[in-house]
Amino acid sequence: MSLLARFRALPVLVRRLAWVSFFTDASSEMIYPLLPALLLSMGAGAQMLGAVEGIAESVSAFVKWWTGRASDRHSQRKPFVLAGYGVATLVRPLLAFATTPFHVIAIRTVDRFGKGLRGAPRDAMVAQSVTPEVRGLAFGFHRMMDNAGAVLGPAIAFGLTRALGWPLRWVFGAAIAPGLCAMAILAFGVEEPRGKATPKGRDEERAPRPGLERPVRRYLGVVALFTLASSADSFLILRLIDLGLAVSWTPVAWLTLNATKSLTNVPGGHLSDRFGRKRVLAVAWGVYAAAYLAFPLTKSVAVTWLLMLGYGTYYGLAEGGEKAIVADLAPADQRGRAFGSFQAVTGIMVLPANVLFGALYARDPAWAFVEAGALSLVSAVLLVALVPTRPLRPPSAGRGA
Repeated sequence: MSLLARFRALPVLVRRLAWVSFFTDASSEMIYPLLPALLLSMGAGAQMLGAVEGIAESVSAFVKWWTGRASDRHSQRKPFVLAGYGVATLVRPLLAFATTPFHVIAIRTVDRFGKGLRGAPRDAMVAQSVTPEVRGLAFGFHRMMDNAGAVLGPAIAFGLTRALGWPLRWVFGAAIAPGLCAMAILAFGVEEPRGKATPKGRDEERAPRPGLERPVRRYLGVVALFTLASSADSFLILRLIDLGLAVSWTPVAWLTLNATKSLTNVPGGHLSDRFGRKRVLAVAWGVYAAAYLAFPLTKSVAVTWLLMLGYGTYYGLAEGGEKAIVADLAPADQRGRAFGSFQAVTGIMVLPANVLFGALYARDPAWAFVEAGALSLVSAVLLVALVPTRPLRPPSAGRGA
């Protein structure tokens, strides 16, 4: 089946959840690329930026772990998803009233709390609605729409700040509008399939098990190491500012990065279905390593910006396959728990990753980029060596993909 035919066959639920993510990210990304400038206006720099992102994502991680387990025990996952998007939509514009770095940390943390509520149940809904053969494509399409929203958000922010001369805080307040659009689609346009049964084929319902299976645990361990290397992309914006990029242009830089992600998400997800998820993900991590090792070699805004666009292809190659691997390895009755654990691990490791990167960046940006590049290379090797792309037991033993 061609890519176009597979794409057209994606269920309505996947498409509408993708539109929810599109508008939510448009709201979020009206704000996110402006956070470094907001913190700088408060007298805070790279270390505070690392603390903001690390603390917020770590809190979100614990919520993701709990929500994933809880959603497996309930007949419906949509209430978790609705609550998560609602919390984030309502709290995010409060950054317009922040006057200290503590306010930024608090608001950003509640925003990420909302993300924690919705992430694992939503991904489990996507996984249960498609067959294994198109999982990478389904998650890739969802990420494409998410990243497309991350293109629209900075474009709006740029237009409001550059063309209309709006202060940053006015932009933060206006971010509620696309968030409300997302809530409307989710509340009235998304109908969750009844029950937790997965599509017929290699995935069948299984009896509950007490813990995650060994292949999932191996994968989570390798992902944890890679996440230690993957600092927040806002440091790339900070790097551009340090090299001389005007603050009003930072939304455009952020927009182009997310456009690269969005353009490569669907092809990347399709490649993971076609050529193997582990193989494509290892290549993606290699792209990440190459980009980060190259960042300290240039002092030009233009060259750094172009390099950042090349780095954006890492997301396109990785984002569909990395979630599809979770669904491949986890039994159907543990999908929520598996996705929650996956997102929790990445969220927990974000705090040390960002604090470490921020501390190294404050001393010498080159040290920070080299550390991240080296760790990601090691992670790619361990991924190939240790992680299966299917459960270790064959389907006949009751452990289908």
